[in-house]
Amino acid sequence: MEIKPIAPSFAASPQIQPSDVALAAEAGYKTIVCNRPDGEADDQPPASEIAEAARAAGVEFRFLPFKPGMISDDTLRAFEDVLKTCKGPVLAYCRTGTRSSTLWALARADMLSPDAILSATAQAGYDLSALRPRLEQRFGMDVQRAQPEGFDVLIVGGGAGGVATAASILKRRPHASVAIIEPREEHYYQPGWTLVGAGIFDKSQTVRRMGDVLPDGVKWIHGAVAGFLPDTNEVTLENGARYGYEVLVVSPGLKLAWEAVQGLPETLGKNGVTSNYRFDLAPYTYELTQQMRKGKALFTQPPMPIKCAGAPQKVMYLSSDYWLRAGVLKDIEVEFCNAGGVLFGVPDYVPALMEYVHKYNAQLSFFHNLIKVDGENKVATFEVTDGETKSTVEKEFDMMHVCPPQTGLDFIKASPLADAAGWVDVDQATLQHRKFPNVFGLGDGCSTPNAKTVAAVRKQAPVVAVNALAVLDGQELVAQYDGYGSCPLTVERGKIVLAEFGYGGKLLPSFPEWVIDGKKPSRRAWFLKERILPPVYWQGMFRGREYLAAPHVSFKKIGTD
Repeated sequence: MEIKPIAPSFAASPQIQPSDVALAAEAGYKTIVCNRPDGEADDQPPASEIAEAARAAGVEFRFLPFKPGMISDDTLRAFEDVLKTCKGPVLAYCRTGTRSSTLWALARADMLSPDAILSATAQAGYDLSALRPRLEQRFGMDVQRAQPEGFDVLIVGGGAGGVATAASILKRRPHASVAIIEPREEHYYQPGWTLVGAGIFDKSQTVRRMGDVLPDGVKWIHGAVAGFLPDTNEVTLENGARYGYEVLVVSPGLKLAWEAVQGLPETLGKNGVTSNYRFDLAPYTYELTQQMRKGKALFTQPPMPIKCAGAPQKVMYLSSDYWLRAGVLKDIEVEFCNAGGVLFGVPDYVPALMEYVHKYNAQLSFFHNLIKVDGENKVATFEVTDGETKSTVEKEFDMMHVCPPQTGLDFIKASPLADAAGWVDVDQATLQHRKFPNVFGLGDGCSTPNAKTVAAVRKQAPVVAVNALAVLDGQELVAQYDGYGSCPLTVERGKIVLAEFGYGGKLLPSFPEWVIDGKKPSRRAWFLKERILPPVYWQGMFRGREYLAAPHVSFKKIGTD
């Protein structure tokens, strides 16, 4: 907990945990206000847990959530009512504390000068200088709207797609002005979490400081996007700041919707419920695997689309392999509950996977969608689809690995960049937005019908880089993405079925069969994932080295025959 006092009766804080509430009470805070909607992040405790802890500590709790950059008049009035009627001092929190401090600033703008408000928030560590026009308007002053800082290329998202695209652009044009908007302090190598969950990697191997992975020459705008203004080529941040661009690249990732499964957020990380889809929980997967000697192990997969469609079954194979080697698999019932109707979407790889399903004596339950978890009683409820008939079934478990439902991010869904399903709406070949020609999208958050994997991003980033520079130069788009994605299916410790495919399930192997036959389990493919791909990620993609990822380019340009 990092409490940042702004006024004698008010403080803001980044996300707090239930265990922090008692400490806040001991520090003298009488009221806690949550300004963050549930489900914004994987590691975010639901507001109900904070409220329960507040009741236990004798502290009043108010839930006033709002999305970044979307403070409504009703929210502002409700917050003003809290300041007037609730016991103080008040501690408000959101993801970083910026929304809470912004809300306080606007609530006090009719009685304190903008200079006084900005000074108080700055001393607390919140730079709200971009909020000055709104503060001055509320204080009775009329100011002219300043022009935002602008860039040749503005990138939203500091994940694999955003960083790799920046590196590919600067490789081709070192003097381009490029900025990345990203609120997180850390960057995660998510493909490594499967191996963390199997005890092969330590989780520390999969995280680095954001400032250390950004390419030289990129400006890091440390903030969260609130909205897009493509008609004026601007992006707004949750602190009120605006930035302009000639070309916008959107690579926001997607939302892991843990809250979509009733009871799941409350039991994750305990009661035998785990997930390799979270950095902090992958070690718990291995801990549960080591501890289990008998009973029922469930592994779930939600409806598509999801990150790496093979990941939910990878953990099943690796856990089963551990139990087989330990001599206890015969006493463990393994079941894979898949909301879909096939084991893997590309049929060429299914025979090799089925050999391991039989080897581990795993039960495949298709059209089983997890909808509820009772962690204390260790019961999972599934919605089962049989034709047009739906029913529910309860399954007891001793260990359960959950892959959460996944959707587009809220700030993307609410933007003019989104398609009807909530993804950044792009052409599947050029990755250019279908409506705004100087906007591109890539990665897990865009609408392309490919596998959502880092391997896909590795191929997409150079395509976006080439085409973004073409737009800057007034030329035709010359690079195309073929839908390539890769899923290294870890079927046992030391062997991988290396699935590589593009649009329509077309096989796109990177190596000749005599090197790696992707349709068969291979030690060479394991060596590739464990030893080769991590440095390719950190020192290759993020430094503009496009190993086996050069884009398909046509050379026709404006003004040529």
